[in-house]
Amino acid sequence: MSTSVASTVIRTVDPASGGTLAEYPLDGAERIEGALARAAAAFPSWRDAGFPRRSALFAKISAYLRAHKTELGTLITKEMGKPLVEAEAEVEKCATGCDYYAKHAVEILADEHVRSNAAESYVSFNPLGVVLAIMPWNFPFWQVFRFAAPGLMAGNVAVLKHAANVTGCALEIERIFTRCGAPEGVFTTLVVPGKDMESIVADPRVAAVTLTGSEAAGGAVASAAGKQIKKTVLELGGSDAFIVLADADLDAAAATAVKARFQNTGQSCIAAKRFIVEAAAYDAFLQKFVAAARNLVVGDPLERGTQVGPLAREDLRDAIAEQVRETVAGGARVALGGSALDRPGFFYAPTILADVEPSMVAFRDETFGPAAAVIRARDAEHAVELANDSSFGLGGNLWTRDIARGRALARRIETGAVFINGMTASDPRLPFGGVKKSGYGRELSHYGIKEFVNIQTIWIGPAQGAASPAPPAE
Repeated sequence: MSTSVASTVIRTVDPASGGTLAEYPLDGAERIEGALARAAAAFPSWRDAGFPRRSALFAKISAYLRAHKTELGTLITKEMGKPLVEAEAEVEKCATGCDYYAKHAVEILADEHVRSNAAESYVSFNPLGVVLAIMPWNFPFWQVFRFAAPGLMAGNVAVLKHAANVTGCALEIERIFTRCGAPEGVFTTLVVPGKDMESIVADPRVAAVTLTGSEAAGGAVASAAGKQIKKTVLELGGSDAFIVLADADLDAAAATAVKARFQNTGQSCIAAKRFIVEAAAYDAFLQKFVAAARNLVVGDPLERGTQVGPLAREDLRDAIAEQVRETVAGGARVALGGSALDRPGFFYAPTILADVEPSMVAFRDETFGPAAAVIRARDAEHAVELANDSSFGLGGNLWTRDIARGRALARRIETGAVFINGMTASDPRLPFGGVKKSGYGRELSHYGIKEFVNIQTIWIGPAQGAASPAPPAE
């Protein structure tokens, strides 16, 4: 295992070498109690601080992230193996998210006046309080800032429980908030094992929970929060379809397919995973896809020329290897790769499996690593049917030159997002989230910032004239 959690210590491991990076003491009961008490105490003043003060904080954080992009990117790369160029881009994206909400939160959360029989009536958006954020390792900075920028700009305060193998990133994020002037308790990191989360979720000072992670983790947290009647937002796994119709620009589709599958070594919930290709274009697309993927540079993630690094943990490499073995045993054909690399660290060759069928593991399960499943569809209707034949519904792609047809087909794809002739990605200006077992709720855009607010109706009398017909008051 790349990260081991003993009774008192978390040990982080370099996925490129297998060597130990650092050891961190776990927080005990006294530290957890203090963190929750400080967060609860900080909330009223942060709620009342106003948008100018909160915007000033996130403007400072944005500038800090950009000024320290290489340093922070190196930390990300060392802890979870992402190629350095991608890690730096992740830090830059965090800065962009901070900028967006620093600028737009005030207008997004402005009171909305509504005409009614009141002298005045409006809807206000008020923060909930302490929000517990349970975050994964694959985008260790962006996943946190994706919640923190809108959540804290709305006036909430945050307590972070990050994945064990990126504990250094988790503590560094807390330090960034402190260095940039966040009051004590506004953003706190806890170093605790997953088994301790139920009691923290249940703590009455925690108002709501946001989680990005596995289906199992989401189910456990939703259950614990549900028992306490607490709001949750879940962004879980994905098995995104990448549909290529016969009239698509195959060169563009294949080039994007390589990035969509192998970016972050394939360790992304919204990575394209199932490449569903209309029969008339299947052979040509597969050939172009394999040719492009064969040129990927696999190596030391700290070297700027590297495009594919190691998987984040040894068990993740072993899991993708087993999924590939089972899929091939089921009748799929290895068109590229198909094995772990004989070198230190947790490397697996970029892999493309052809002739995958819906009954096979690489179709049915989420593959969290550098392995692509290519599936033949009879026609466009069959392609959409195959795309929807999944327990997940996060994102997806559709490639066609007929945009009107693409719009119509996109509405029938059961996912939180569909990108036509482009790569699925999160964007602060657009809502992000899924359906089915990919979770519920939305992050980002004006939808995301309103997930953790009390949408409150304010009615001021006296009543003006006759009210519209309504059922009796409850």
